[in-house]
Amino acid sequence: MKKIAAITLALLLSACASAPRMAAPTALRAPTPIMGTTGKFMSPYTEDGTVAAWVEKGRSASAGAGIGGFVGAQAGQKLASNIPFVGGMLGQAVGESAGRAVALKMVGGEEFIRANSDMSFNNIDDLAVYMYVKNSSHKDFAEALKLTQDIYPELKTRYAQAIITASSGVN
Repeated sequence: MKKIAAITLALLLSACASAPRMAAPTALRAPTPIMGTTGKFMSPYTEDGTVAAWVEKGRSASAGAGIGGFVGAQAGQKLASNIPFVGGMLGQAVGESAGRAVALKMVGGEEFIRANSDMSFNNIDDLAVYMYVKNSSHKDFAEALKLTQDIYPELKTRYAQAIITASSGVN
């Protein structure tokens, strides 16, 4: 019995040790942003570390994205009644698209975002890691991250994985 407990404990500890982890922001190197707005993804923070004007303007945008998600879920339910598996996926896509459209409108549109940003990225993972390293201690970080995820839905799915990947070489 003791032998089984010891083996179980050893397996548990090795599983914990090999589980993916996020390094502290101070242990990672931030990707270099594109100075200006020529990249595909705009930073919600300016070069001096303050939130961009579009973040200030969009403080209520997450509620709009939630409305879009609800509309999409309703459309998905309607489609799902006719096409069970595909309807749910379409509903999610409609929800994300509607949520993004509402969030964009709440912040003043893509032109306003570009006009009020001074850093951008061509890669969503670079934006995620940069925000984590440079801005995660900012008082408005959670709100800025949520809004940025509403604007760029792919950031929702890539954020944690991008940081875990960046953390892989850090002890």
